[in-house]
Amino acid sequence: MPEAEEQSRAAQTRARLLEAAGASFAERGFHGTSTRDIAAAAGMSPAAVYVHHKSKEELLYQLSSVGHAAITDLVHAAVASSDDATEQLSALVRAFVAHHARQHTSARVVNYELASLDDEHRAEILADRREIDRAIREVIERGAASGVFDTPSPRMTAVAILSLGIDVARWYRDDGAWSPDELGDFYSELALRMVGCRTDETRSSAK
Repeated sequence: MPEAEEQSRAAQTRARLLEAAGASFAERGFHGTSTRDIAAAAGMSPAAVYVHHKSKEELLYQLSSVGHAAITDLVHAAVASSDDATEQLSALVRAFVAHHARQHTSARVVNYELASLDDEHRAEILADRREIDRAIREVIERGAASGVFDTPSPRMTAVAILSLGIDVARWYRDDGAWSPDELGDFYSELALRMVGCRTDETRSSAK
């Protein structure tokens, strides 16, 4: 077998195992899932897990790393999409919430199994989370400084908005009443209310 084809098959196998691990962790929890469960979900033998991944914890770390990288990218893209704090926050929350709905299975694992990571991996993922928190907090701080937002604590408001978005992954179901885009739009409007977003008219009347 050519080397390139062998590498491609190995990558596909790793991806299958990673997907199976995500589904198993979401259903049973990290500690309630065995490598045998993961292998069975992927349609492989238990030995295949250790051929492609060092441990069950490494699978969790891979899921967490990929998941947080995707969220960090969409948060930065939303901030870069405009110079206006209102538009930035609206785009950020819309993308953040829609992502947690579309990827609800893996997002539950990524957000609620942090304590199962080893110390080194957990520290890395927590640094990613601080970066996400910093990005949204700075948007709210800029809006508050310019008079666009009216909130006594940008930091606390950022935590509240992120918590609401993350929790979508806990309860969202594909056959539910709302689509990811509908939730993104609703939460975006809700976030603007939470920061006390002030229109041009309200700012003028306050002067």
